[in-house]
Amino acid sequence: MSNTGSTAPRADGPGRNFVVDVTAPSAGRDGFDVFRREWEGQVGEALPLPPLEPLGSGDFRVSVRASKVHDAVIADLYGESLAGGTRGAGHHLDDRVLVHVMRRGEWRFVRPRDRGEVAVPAGQFIARHNGPPVRFEIEPRTTAMVLILPAAQLRPLIGDRPVVGPADSTEVRLLMGYAKLVDATLNGLTPAGVYAARNALLELVKGVLTQGFDDHEPRLAPALAQAAKDIVDSRLTDPDLSPSLLARELNVSVRTLYRAFAAAGESVNAYVRRRRLEEARLELLSPVGRPSVSELAAHWRFADSSHFIRAFKKQYGHTPTEFVRLNIRTGARPERKTADSPADSPNVGRC
Repeated sequence: MSNTGSTAPRADGPGRNFVVDVTAPSAGRDGFDVFRREWEGQVGEALPLPPLEPLGSGDFRVSVRASKVHDAVIADLYGESLAGGTRGAGHHLDDRVLVHVMRRGEWRFVRPRDRGEVAVPAGQFIARHNGPPVRFEIEPRTTAMVLILPAAQLRPLIGDRPVVGPADSTEVRLLMGYAKLVDATLNGLTPAGVYAARNALLELVKGVLTQGFDDHEPRLAPALAQAAKDIVDSRLTDPDLSPSLLARELNVSVRTLYRAFAAAGESVNAYVRRRRLEEARLELLSPVGRPSVSELAAHWRFADSSHFIRAFKKQYGHTPTEFVRLNIRTGARPERKTADSPADSPNVGRC
């Protein structure tokens, strides 16, 4: 059984990280006790675990990385074995709405009261109030993002029955993009920033539950920009990649998309160009099978070699050919997604 420590930046910081791994086969039922102790030690009594407990003879083997955002939690969970149940809300700190966004595997929920069962496979989400007791179990190697949220604003949208839907909807994409952004920046936020991040998180969950998005809410702009960037990163070589395509994918207007990127300080087209140049730069660092400049320009969707060279030199201070020569001398090795190295020149055949 392994147990990793907290990565909180400072004891008095506005946000805390929770990291624990009890996936080793030897963990067994002791895994839950370790998990609870680590949660209480790292997250603190101000945000207790939902009232859950292991059930039957099954073991409790999970790995969790979580971020505490005021009175909410964003968690990435990997589970080898997990079977448990909840007892229902005991006091106001236990009154939570839980959202599971499934990436792989399946999470099954059974309500003993009415024997209703809900199976949530990869590509689906479930939002439920933790009040009614429920039993649950997961398939081995299940991964999911789990949000633990204060119930006051969300409970009226759920009631006592779970809400289940597709995880690829615009609203869930925005939620996932924002959660990723908050997790990456949490430790640099002031207490006021943490509270604002928590409020925006709740607004996005409301959007998931009502299938709507308030595109005039400025707090949601970072989530929209992050969701768009995730799509860009997965479709960099797509010849149809454009602001209008992104807006259609996210079910917003192009104007709304532009506003979201403007708030982040970089235009849509500038982000696409920068990411394509970053990937081209990595290919130039390849020790074997290095493509020519014209091949790179075509692959990464630049109009021609001249446009590619000019963009590359503006970004990195060197032409691609100069960049290759410099790095052959220094013996540089490829690194993913870095933007602080130089590179460019067209008629060089293989660089």
